[in-house]
Amino acid sequence: MSFFLDMVGRNGLIFVVGMMVFALSYKYSINIFDWIERQTYGTRTYITEKLEFLFIEIPQDRLTYMLLASSVGLGCFIFLFIGFFASWILGAILGGIMAFIGFKAPRWIIDYLVEKRIKAYSLQMVDALQLLSNGIRAGLSVPQAIGMIVEEMPAPISQEFNVLLQQNRIGMPLEECFENLAKRVPLEDNDMFVSAVNILRETGGNLSEVFDTIVDVIRERVRLQQKVDTYTAQGMFQGMTIGAMPYLLGFVYFLQDPKSMTPLFTTPLGLVFLFVALIFDIAGIYVIMKIVKIKI
Repeated sequence: MSFFLDMVGRNGLIFVVGMMVFALSYKYSINIFDWIERQTYGTRTYITEKLEFLFIEIPQDRLTYMLLASSVGLGCFIFLFIGFFASWILGAILGGIMAFIGFKAPRWIIDYLVEKRIKAYSLQMVDALQLLSNGIRAGLSVPQAIGMIVEEMPAPISQEFNVLLQQNRIGMPLEECFENLAKRVPLEDNDMFVSAVNILRETGGNLSEVFDTIVDVIRERVRLQQKVDTYTAQGMFQGMTIGAMPYLLGFVYFLQDPKSMTPLFTTPLGLVFLFVALIFDIAGIYVIMKIVKIKI
């Protein structure tokens, strides 16, 4: 009788919990499906758009296979490898972690490449605007002066201005072309340059003098940013060193006494401590990088 009551109580609890989960899922179904779409097709669409900005062409079907290989494929490989040679529990945990990292890593890599490209564009703006100013002083029109930048400057700024010229040649107004440039390359210096060009083309003024002023402002900002990067490089190096220290010490201990380190990977308590330590280590590195990263 007591066993029957225990079963009814257990099943009733499971039923209540299931109904609560169902009710919450039904209430927030739109948000859940939006999140799922962002994490699947949304991720692929985001990476495709950023690849277009980087002038890298990869078909969407091939990109889908690459994302699956970097997440599910990597997770399955780690699970089978660790499970066969060590522990299936450890393999499942590490496989799940690596699958998550493999799913998120392409977006992180793309964001890094985009940021690197934007930074390179920012460093080239001084020379490009000086060339643009000299061309206007020589009597060239704005599109002709931009053509000089496309011919004489390296990528990425030559590629972006070439897109601007191509849009203007197919009939798009030059003001709208500059606005598209500001949207493609979200920089304060770029916004200032585009706003100055569009305003002066409507109201009239000396573009070459305005470009010289913008060049001075950008040059000072770049000089200050480089000085800040120099001062914060030591903090970033210290953060990476502190983050890598537990793994290096663990590897040294493993080489000296493998038996004392084995329970950390083969027992449930050791896996819990290992997981908690990994979370705190990642959080510490993230906080340090946020502290030492200063935007100008």
